[in-house]
Amino acid sequence: MSTPNPYQPDTSISRPQRQVVLAYMAVTGLVLLLMMVAGLLMRMSQGEWLNLSPDWFYKLLTLHGTGMVGIAGVAGAGIMWYFLRQYVELSLAIAWTTLILVLIGVVLILGSIFIGNFASAWTFLYPLPARPMGAWGNGAATAFLGGLLLVGVGFLLFYLDSARAIIKRYGGLGKGLGWPQLFGHNDGNAPPPAVIASTMVTIVNSLGVTGGAIILVMSLINLHVPSFTVDPLYAKNLIYFFGHVFINATIYMAVIAVYHLLPRYTGRPWPSSNKAFLAAWTASTIMVVIVYPHHLLMDFAQPVWLHVTGQVISYTSGLPVLAVTAYGAIVNVHRSGIRWDLAAGLLFLGTFGWAAGIIPAMIDATVVVNLIMHNTLWVPGHFHFYLLLGMMAMALGFMTWLVRTYGGLADGALARAAGWLYVLGGIGFVGMFLVSGRDSVPRRYAEHLESWVSHGQIASVFALLVILATTVFVVRFLAGLGRAARAV
Repeated sequence: MSTPNPYQPDTSISRPQRQVVLAYMAVTGLVLLLMMVAGLLMRMSQGEWLNLSPDWFYKLLTLHGTGMVGIAGVAGAGIMWYFLRQYVELSLAIAWTTLILVLIGVVLILGSIFIGNFASAWTFLYPLPARPMGAWGNGAATAFLGGLLLVGVGFLLFYLDSARAIIKRYGGLGKGLGWPQLFGHNDGNAPPPAVIASTMVTIVNSLGVTGGAIILVMSLINLHVPSFTVDPLYAKNLIYFFGHVFINATIYMAVIAVYHLLPRYTGRPWPSSNKAFLAAWTASTIMVVIVYPHHLLMDFAQPVWLHVTGQVISYTSGLPVLAVTAYGAIVNVHRSGIRWDLAAGLLFLGTFGWAAGIIPAMIDATVVVNLIMHNTLWVPGHFHFYLLLGMMAMALGFMTWLVRTYGGLADGALARAAGWLYVLGGIGFVGMFLVSGRDSVPRRYAEHLESWVSHGQIASVFALLVILATTVFVVRFLAGLGRAARAV
């Protein structure tokens, strides 16, 4: 059997198409590093290694949360666009428009925080943007909410273009999910994994982004016409529906890289025509949309049936796709003779991080646990696990593969060392969040009690290791960017 060549360039991608993907991933790398530094500063402040005023802490908290969610979306979109384009005709102009709108939105958000002192955290819970008790003005709140709205419009264009292209090629979104093969005769011709995953993401994130746009517009009107009011619980439902769907969708976009790149290393294709795979993606399409109420389990005014939905669906939401992906990844590499490199290692790490990171979320979604744990650092422990060791590991793996394939940038000893450093630092960093949650350390507190200070110090050391490793990944990507962009 011939040895697979994982670095065989895709000859169907044009240079302009490759350049837009590289632009998405370059923005991802740079913003990711900045957001990591913001996170480190907050943990150092909680560890009393840095004297950060509460005003600055909450501004950094707003920047870090908003920036990480946004850049995870950009990274996922870059991955999805690269692979989906192989099967459907996507618009290059829409891809650039999305990125430009996102960047304009980022500028507005940065201005609102650093010039206008906006510091409501990414959640912008109604009516906080309009009632800051003098901490910021209407202009800052308008810039933040308007910036988020621009980002949302950019992503909505992206998903509408994806829906158009999938419907044109396959005849409908149901066919994009492989429903004829799932519910009828399985002729073995289901769409490839990139199309199935992209169809799911297009459906759920179109709904999520639209929900976010509705509450953002309502909040903007409330800012300038105070007589226009919104039910706070209704507003909170819309915000968490939007936020949870959006961040969930990022990993469903990133996992496309696992489906299409690991087989390049093993020489074993990732089958998409079996009913278990198709059923998993269809089930997740429904459950991702209705799982968000687990964020509102402490809101006693919420209807009981929504609490029940939040708990039950939280146990099952991620499991179908996770099970077929984790099992598929293990089967794909087992005794395959795979030649591990940095890209393959990061992609496989991402699958582990996704699988392990979901466990703290399932524990916290249990009502009796949630009452104690939800406002502790246990919850950041879950989503940092999921994002740092899951979603972002996949994105960094894709970036590494891109510059090796199109830029000829081979792994060196430094890159391999950075890979191990990322694993060590990542596990230690998220582990300290979970340990802090177990010890009832509250989240979103600028200052910690003396007995909690050591948690912040240990976490800061691990965070520094992660930043050093990520710096190596990003610098390598930027070093190979020019050659990758010019490659024929």
